[in-house]
This record gives sequence, C-alpha cells and structure tokens, in this order.
Amino acid sequence: MQITSQCSCLERIKEVAMPSVFSLKLLLVLAVPEHLLMVSILVEKFQTQEDCKVFLISLKAGGVGLNLTKAEYVFLLDPWWNPAVEAQAIDRAHRIGQENKVIIYKFISRGSVEEKIMALQDRKLALAGELISNEESFMKSLDNDDIRALLD
Repeated sequence: MQITSQCSCLERIKEVAMPSVFSLKLLLVLAVPEHLLMVSILVEKFQTQEDCKVFLISLKAGGVGLNLTKAEYVFLLDPWWNPAVEAQAIDRAHRIGQENKVIIYKFISRGSVEEKIMALQDRKLALAGELISNEESFMKSLDNDDIRALLD
C-alpha cells in the first residue's frame, strides 16, 4: 500500500522538522464498532488538542463521515481513479463550523501510477461534463476508447 510508505516518510520528515508537534495516523477503517470508536477518538483529539497539528489519513479511511474543521491544509498523496472519492475527502475539512481557509495540495510524482490515475480522472471528468452539457452530441462523439473508459 503506497499510502503507508508515504505516511511513514512524512512522519520521519515531521520528526526532524517539527519534533514537538504531535501527529495522528488513520490508514484503514472497517465498519465495525471497534474501528469506528477508534476513529471517533482520533478525530476528537485532532479537533481539540492544540499540540496535534498533523493528521495523516488515507483517502478511503477519510471517507467515513469525519468532521475535520480544525484542518487548514489537505495534502492528497494517494489519488483515486474516481474524483468523487477525492472530493469527499476534501469535503471533510469544509464542514459547518470551519473558520479557517482550507488549502488543498495534490502531490503527483512524474511517471508514476498516480500520474496515470490523474489522466484517467481527467478523461472521466471530461466525459461526464460532455454528457451533462449536451447528451445528443456527446453520444455521437464517442469513439471506442471513450466507451471503454466509461465501462472500466
């Protein structure tokens, strides 16, 4: 799992650059009571403890109803093929009660799988935009690659 190694790297950088800053990590959440309780405790710590400045969360773990109004920066490190998953993760910081400006950064390594995912996202967004804007001309303009992309 690439996000695990990325989070480990970020933790090492944080320890060197900001040794006094407390951080939390949430990479996997299952829909079982024990996990949901753990998530609740971690979110409460992030929201209330002044010394807790960093919360490392995978996209999939971050999509389970979190409310992170203390967040000011969102760094996307593990892009997902479906842009809605990323949007949902970003929305966790844009909740009622948010008083800070939230800045979003998306990290993509050149030549990586993530770069290919981003290209796939762009294609899917463009296809969806075409479908919404003009359904008839959209259907006429589809080629075999577009149809395959829709069905993948």
